[in-house]
Amino acid sequence: MDLLIKQARLNDGQELQDIAIENGKIVEIAPAIDGTANEVIEAEGRVLIPGLVESHIHLDKALIADREPNKSGTLKEAIQVTAKLKPTFTEEDVYSRAKQALEMIIRRGATTVRTHSEFDPAQGFTGFKMILKLKEEYKDMIDMQVVAFPQEGIFKAPGTDKMMYEAMEMGADVVGGIPYNDAPANEHIDLIFEIAKKYDKDIDLHQDFADEADETSIEYLCEKTIKEGYEGRVSVGHLTALHAMKKDELDRVIGKMAQAKINVMPLPATDLHLGARGDEYNVRRAVTPIRKLRDAGVNICLATNNIRNAFTPYGNGDLIQIAMLAVPVGHLGGADDLPTVLPMITENPAKALGLTDYGIEVGKKADLVLLDTKVKANAIIDIPERVYVIKNGRVTVKVDTKVTVNR
Repeated sequence: MDLLIKQARLNDGQELQDIAIENGKIVEIAPAIDGTANEVIEAEGRVLIPGLVESHIHLDKALIADREPNKSGTLKEAIQVTAKLKPTFTEEDVYSRAKQALEMIIRRGATTVRTHSEFDPAQGFTGFKMILKLKEEYKDMIDMQVVAFPQEGIFKAPGTDKMMYEAMEMGADVVGGIPYNDAPANEHIDLIFEIAKKYDKDIDLHQDFADEADETSIEYLCEKTIKEGYEGRVSVGHLTALHAMKKDELDRVIGKMAQAKINVMPLPATDLHLGARGDEYNVRRAVTPIRKLRDAGVNICLATNNIRNAFTPYGNGDLIQIAMLAVPVGHLGGADDLPTVLPMITENPAKALGLTDYGIEVGKKADLVLLDTKVKANAIIDIPERVYVIKNGRVTVKVDTKVTVNR
């Protein structure tokens, strides 16, 4: 065998297991596995989990916070600042920053990432091309899904509709959109579905990112999803407007979301930073209601969104830290709630991204992370070191060096 992991904890209260890996796949799981392997990892009871899945990030806009600060901390200024900076981005600049951010998330256990990559008539495909280049260059270390993302809107930026089709032809994996930053929102959604159906691709929208719930399009999106037979293939990020809905309205909307099988990516690091900036007292959390969505059967996936830019002026690419942030924000620290958090950065986003070869089972792809904790229930609250990261059965990160190994 190529790799043998000995005495790892897969679940609390169960016997430690050996995991045998060959040709990038898990070939055996048992309390003890005999035989020789090219490489042996002594887990010594540490927790082994499937690779972390970063389901919503913007690699092309990472690490620019020092260039132009967002002094008000508002979403409006974040969009304005970034729009001002984008014309200064060169291919070399985007490549260098995105590569640095990509290695940050790899070192911290991500083995799959969905990144939104934007373009518009003003900047062209400058950054989009570099993201596609990194996808190919890092394919042995992380699986990347690239979302064609029209940050400036489609109808508001004439020519972007044509670029959306071009992006799909260039190799985008997912059709992105931003209804709240375009007009009219429903026509924006209609066009996104038209493109997605043409190329048989999933949809991932920046949806209803607002402090108030007076101009939402989530219900229309649910209805459109069901009408087009796209249940389970539509994801939304942010969705912060839901926190402002009254109970009856919220219950109705969440019911429609569950019926349409909409995947939701709360982005607590960004949403907490930008949200409710106008509140002068009793300041709201401005994060989508994670528990209510979860309890209604909606698939919840916690994600990073941005690293050190006008939208999120901090972050290090650690999904477990994002999950830990969501625990108090979303009231997820209770005895029954905490066990639901780890799946929000593993199994849940794997489902949203359509990963059929994912998980710690015989025959599945060997994308694994060994955590420096011996209690799975503490996998989030310990914020443990990633002792080993394994991609396709090959060690890519070791804790002793903390340097990404490409070999």
